[in-house]
Amino acid sequence: MNDTPLPPPPDQPRQDPQDSQYPNFRSFQDYQDYRDAPPPPGQFTQAMPVPPPPSHAPSHAMPPRRGRKGFAAAVVAAALVVGGGAGLGGAAAYDAMNGGDSASGGGPGQAVTTSQVVKDSTGTPAADGSVEQVAAEVLPSVVKLDVAGSQEAGSGSGIILSSDGLILTNNHVVEVAGEGGMITASFSDGSHAQAKIVGTDPLTDTALVQAEGVSGLTPATIGDSSAVDVGEEVVAIGSPFGLDATVTSGIVSALNRPVGVGSDSQGNATVYPAIQTDAAINPGNSGGPLVDLDGHVIGINSSIQSTSNGSGEAGSIGLGFAIPIDEVMPIVQQMKNGETPTHARIGVSVQNVANSNGALVVDGAQISQVGTDSAAGQAGLRDGDVITKVDDTLITGSDSLVATVRSYRPGDKVTITYERDGRQSTVQLTLDSDGGSTS
Repeated sequence: MNDTPLPPPPDQPRQDPQDSQYPNFRSFQDYQDYRDAPPPPGQFTQAMPVPPPPSHAPSHAMPPRRGRKGFAAAVVAAALVVGGGAGLGGAAAYDAMNGGDSASGGGPGQAVTTSQVVKDSTGTPAADGSVEQVAAEVLPSVVKLDVAGSQEAGSGSGIILSSDGLILTNNHVVEVAGEGGMITASFSDGSHAQAKIVGTDPLTDTALVQAEGVSGLTPATIGDSSAVDVGEEVVAIGSPFGLDATVTSGIVSALNRPVGVGSDSQGNATVYPAIQTDAAINPGNSGGPLVDLDGHVIGINSSIQSTSNGSGEAGSIGLGFAIPIDEVMPIVQQMKNGETPTHARIGVSVQNVANSNGALVVDGAQISQVGTDSAAGQAGLRDGDVITKVDDTLITGSDSLVATVRSYRPGDKVTITYERDGRQSTVQLTLDSDGGSTS
């Protein structure tokens, strides 16, 4: 069969290229030549096929409309299609050359990624010396103490000293119980036990309680507060506002800070040479440990500086104070043995130094009275002498002297630096055991 197309009927107009399937033209000029050439008489001419397009180009193009305006519109449309696809083609080519790792995202045809959920069943071990590691080590040795008395109730914290439930805390935590009150110890495993007071020492604000019917507890490791340095990182653990097992961290801000928190029933001042820290300490932290990054207890969290005007309960402003553990352990041993705690003294009453106009002079503690047969009297100190140093510790006021002397034990020998009539002198003396209201 002849594949030449039949001529159209005499009265049928010539077909427009848009109305039939025509092959692509090589150029616009080819299309114009074809359009303008008259058809052979009695025959509809088919264009010769052009060679196939390069492999990277589309195999078929949309046939153009008759006329330049129509062609221009077709060119614009083609440009939009090709322009839109060029980015994809370019990205695909880039992917092919670079192993398919395209950095572009969100475009058509690209893989969509979503957030991954990672579950580490083994957990990452805490680094030695990290707060995380310290918390894991020390938390089992810290308890919450709920205390109730006839007039009030409250809560504090405590430090486990023995596996059978001997607990160190503050005197001001347990004194709420008074006579016949109730103390409940809550441990890190969620168990509870009733506790009773073993001994108290208002002058150092320390106390011992014994949890009843317990065993297998984890005692804390006691450190060396004399080795602590300013700037050293520390961790405080306790139950602020009743929130047990709370961990905070900070640094040692100062050492030997004289902190007075009242007095006992006989008027003797409760003053200690505190470790100051910016670790957050709040009501309820009292009695809990301040530890170094080895997890060793270096102090008992006891008090805070506050801006409260008395209208509400005080909170941390970054000025917390802990009793150095070195000053506490001899007292703990005496209470454990059922003895009355004793403290060192030099046997004088002191006051802050004031000039003739009554203005406070910062440095020194002025002796107002020397006790009979006291260590100070035997060493030749007199009323009016101003003590400025005990060994190498500078004395800045009366609280400073009391706190410094109490950091020693009765029988220790110290060197006292003092001023008399504008002259500085030193004297050595052996510290007495405390009694009465003198230092």
